[in-house]
Amino acid sequence: LRSVPPPNQAAVSTPLLTTKSTAKMMKNRSKMSTKRKFVADGVFYAELNELLTRELAEDGYAGVEVRTTPHRTEIIIRATKTQNVLGEKGQRIRELTSVVQKRFEFAEGAVELYAERVQNRGLCAQAQAESLKFKLLAGLAVRRACYGVVRFVMEASAKGCEVIVSGKLRGQRAKAMKFGDGYMIKTGHAGQVYTDIAVRHVAMRQGMIGIKVSIMLPHDPKGINGPSIPLDDVVTILEPKEEPSPESILQAQQAAAAAAAQAAALQASMLAQQQAAAAAPVEPAMQAGF
Repeated sequence: LRSVPPPNQAAVSTPLLTTKSTAKMMKNRSKMSTKRKFVADGVFYAELNELLTRELAEDGYAGVEVRTTPHRTEIIIRATKTQNVLGEKGQRIRELTSVVQKRFEFAEGAVELYAERVQNRGLCAQAQAESLKFKLLAGLAVRRACYGVVRFVMEASAKGCEVIVSGKLRGQRAKAMKFGDGYMIKTGHAGQVYTDIAVRHVAMRQGMIGIKVSIMLPHDPKGINGPSIPLDDVVTILEPKEEPSPESILQAQQAAAAAAAQAAALQASMLAQQQAAAAAPVEPAMQAGF
């Protein structure tokens, strides 16, 4: 692992996490085994996420999604300030595309970067962690900054929120402070699906401070603001169906029996007419075909 660059040095120009072996793995991705392919994808995502986290921290960076197609690789950057990510006339996004292309040895036009706006930043843990980070760097009191984030998240229709700040908050003694509100599931499958977690490190003057933001997302049947899978312990009681009265059932049965009898009588009369027509004598002219 390489050391973190100083704040005044551009993060784009610094090679991150791995050596050129990552670029070779991504270049020969189609020829490698399935196990190596998963490892290469994971290392590529980790390094790309680290680069964008450092470069787009001030623009509300909230995650990245990599879509691999047979012809090219699409990288979707999620952020709250997409205009800053694109830059003036798209200059910044072109610079980032060039950096990613040269770093991982992609062919010309084989990688494309897109910016996507976060629809509800109150339900995005990474956006709130970045917001809290810059509040602390600006000198805001820890308690006030954390309670502001918790209130903002809960007003965005979240089920619960928890903010943990640890480090030398006041004085030389390190400690951890926990701020929470609402309902939070941390274990089991529901904890993986419903909880959005983000961790950030703040380089303060007195030392490094750690931030952890956890948001319990609401249930959304459309899957836009939260998971579409309902929680296991949520029981929905349906309204009972209206049962018909015995008199209406009897009337329906009688009407059905009458309709059946009428249909049977009509069929019998048609059959009798057909038999009578078949038994009638045929005239000699009709037999000769005139």
